[in-house]
Amino acid sequence: MWIALAALILSVPAFAASGSAQSENAEPPEGPVLKNKSIPRPEDRVDINHASVEELMKVPGMTQPWAARIVRFRPYRTKQDLVEEGVLPSAVYDRIKDSIIAHKNPQ
Repeated sequence: MWIALAALILSVPAFAASGSAQSENAEPPEGPVLKNKSIPRPEDRVDINHASVEELMKVPGMTQPWAARIVRFRPYRTKQDLVEEGVLPSAVYDRIKDSIIAHKNPQ
């Protein structure tokens, strides 16, 4: 009986170590994958100098009031003007920046 108990006690650390080794080798949870969202190609981005409110609403993370502000305070030299000129707060800009572009010439 003591031998069986000793074997059980000695096997617990080996089991615990193998469990932690498995968790280190496990794939990361879905959370970090969401941060690596796909960035649209430049030709697929919405032009903040020419898009309507309805077109801006197609940008992930955009709301109607922010889209209306973007249209109201045009034109923009660069998309960073949205933050630098106080049109959008930086948190909103960070949500949409990969999906927008500021073309200088009319299309």
